[in-house]
Amino acid sequence: MRVLALFSFSFAVSTVLANELLPGICLLPVGAVFFLTAGPLFVLSRKDARERRKRAGICCLGLGFGLIWFFLWTSLSFAPLDALDGRTVRITATVVEWPNETQYGYAVVADIDLEEGGRARTLLYLDEQGEPLRPGDRIETVAYLVTADRTFSGEEITFYTAKGILLQGKGYGLLTVDRPDSTPLSALPALLANHLKACISSAFPEDAAALVIAVVTGSREGLSDQFTSSLQRTGLSHTVAVSGMHLTYLSGFIGQLLGRHRRRTALTVIPLTLFFMLVAGCTPSIVRATVMVVLLNLAALVDREQDSLTALGVAIFVLLLQNPMSASHVGLQLSFASVAGMLLFSDRVEARLSGIFATVGWMKKLPARCVRVLRIPITVFAATAGAMAFTTPLGAVYFGQVSLIAPLANLMTLWAISFVFCGGLTVGLLAMVLPSAAQMLAFPLAVLVRYLEWMTNTLARLRFAAIPMDSFYYQILLGFFYLLLLCAVFRRQKENLRGAVLVCCVALVGAVCFHLGSYHLASLTVSVLDVGQGQSVLLHAGGRYVLVDCGGDSGDDAGDVAANMLQGLGENKLDLLVLTHFHADHANGVLQLLKRIEVCAILMPEPEGDSVLEEAIVSLAREQGIELVTVTGDTTVELGGEATLTVYPPLGSQDINERGLSLLCTDGTFDVLITGDMGQEVERLLMEHARFPKVEILVAGHHGSKTSTSRELLEQIRPDTVVISAGSNNLFGHPHQEMLRKLFEQSIDIYRTDWMGTVTIQVKT
Repeated sequence: MRVLALFSFSFAVSTVLANELLPGICLLPVGAVFFLTAGPLFVLSRKDARERRKRAGICCLGLGFGLIWFFLWTSLSFAPLDALDGRTVRITATVVEWPNETQYGYAVVADIDLEEGGRARTLLYLDEQGEPLRPGDRIETVAYLVTADRTFSGEEITFYTAKGILLQGKGYGLLTVDRPDSTPLSALPALLANHLKACISSAFPEDAAALVIAVVTGSREGLSDQFTSSLQRTGLSHTVAVSGMHLTYLSGFIGQLLGRHRRRTALTVIPLTLFFMLVAGCTPSIVRATVMVVLLNLAALVDREQDSLTALGVAIFVLLLQNPMSASHVGLQLSFASVAGMLLFSDRVEARLSGIFATVGWMKKLPARCVRVLRIPITVFAATAGAMAFTTPLGAVYFGQVSLIAPLANLMTLWAISFVFCGGLTVGLLAMVLPSAAQMLAFPLAVLVRYLEWMTNTLARLRFAAIPMDSFYYQILLGFFYLLLLCAVFRRQKENLRGAVLVCCVALVGAVCFHLGSYHLASLTVSVLDVGQGQSVLLHAGGRYVLVDCGGDSGDDAGDVAANMLQGLGENKLDLLVLTHFHADHANGVLQLLKRIEVCAILMPEPEGDSVLEEAIVSLAREQGIELVTVTGDTTVELGGEATLTVYPPLGSQDINERGLSLLCTDGTFDVLITGDMGQEVERLLMEHARFPKVEILVAGHHGSKTSTSRELLEQIRPDTVVISAGSNNLFGHPHQEMLRKLFEQSIDIYRTDWMGTVTIQVKT
């Protein structure tokens, strides 16, 4: 019985529960209950049930210890910070990481000196004074501080605390910087990592350097939004997030260099792995992988059997003991889930597939070396399938999609990733001493990098490369797959693999057909996409797709949200894009959309010529040969069947919001009105201009602002439903209470993307 693994995994489960579900007041009593339950399980075990009760007792100990440790750690960590929460104070701090540019300045991680002694890791938001900072600098400024278990907007989060950041601060006024004469030891890893990135960038061609840096160090700063989206759709995001896979490549590379000497390899791998962990930034996922690699190599040094499951448990225990809040780190959860899946399932999958492979007659005639080479795809597929066993539901929850192309994508790219990682690291280190030799070595690797980019983008463009999990049918499909998996695990019998695969394929095809049918059988479908504080509305009628606006501030680019929606419906073409105006919250996703989706035509107001975003959109559209139509009068577009789209020209003359387009989509007697960001004065002009009939759906103007959606408009169009596109906890207070009150008074149904996500309404005739 793996006692240590059982205790560690129970400890991990309890910290996840403490992070996500249990309120703080329950941690101590529930933890005590588990401790009290463990004693009788150990003492009162009957002989015939001793082993089973012993395992239960160990689980209770792990659960109890985890809950109590979480309570003690959070209490002791945040207690000294309560005096700083919500205050503006003068601070002295040491910069820990290089500054990152933000929309309003720079963000830098620093350790703030506390009056009681000790330090608190803090994320500081600074103006342009933060740009020249480097790790090791001592800084002094005035900052407004809040504890990092909530943002400045007030909502509770775990992103920063999971990384060990306990405070957030906004700096004000003069920033005093004192750069030490000698680099502090604690700053060396960050400085070395930055130097390694610079060396890789100088050795590789410009079009290849960004991906090599991402693969070697996990830094995605140089990757385009389009390529990052392609990585997500193909299930290859793990290749640019340094984790256990990369350390496995590193260990294997060193093992090949040193031969079969286990102890010599272990003595080399352990320090290099620890060094690489520091250079890669000590994220929870890389720390987990490092502890595992060190433990497995220590077993080789002392001639003990390697136990990967116990090593995984100890790695998680060590990490959560240092910071139990890191259990909420998405990267750590995905890393743990992928390794657990591979340990539990990959060997079984590989054995079954190898057994089928061995029954092929012509394989018996090939040399043994050829057979080993041909079995490599089986190993890669088995590893991918095992990793996806537990990461798939996490991906569905966190990213809202599941990659169907991931097994093929991993099969086509992982072999190249291993060469790029080991070769890129070698080139980077060589470039520190022999730049010319590094450039020569980088040349053949650049070919592999371009292959990876081409393959990733090609697979990502395939229809149904990933499926959106906001579909009821895909949710049922995912549940069905895991029901089959549970049956296979608990029955412990040799299943008919071909039959199981056939059933899964039929279920997948059925889910796709039902999803598409539910969308296309309607005469008109209106989807107000969840793009955060912004607007993007997808209309489908008569087999044609129209997107109204494409902008917002959600976690994903608004262009990716719209493109994912279309590609999840099996479409790579958009018949028409209508831009009401060129504000970022309505158009900042267009550039990404044009890179992923074929757009036939764009309707827009007359260009002002004073917007960088506007110029970029027009330039890219002309480069791609997209028809640009400036709306100066009422424009009607036939969508098919009875559906038509009428686009009205700008009617205001003041702010750009007042000079935007508005539109009415009509399907028989069903109408949908979208007014953009126009205010109440321009709404009156629109009512005089168009003379609307009763409108069934109104997309609220200006994200639910009190200056839009006037009583006069509501009384004239008498909408049954109003959909509000706004971001949660946005800085503008949208939707405004005054606007909501008007809707309540008229008994209008309200749907909100900030509460409900993407809102889809269908008209069936």
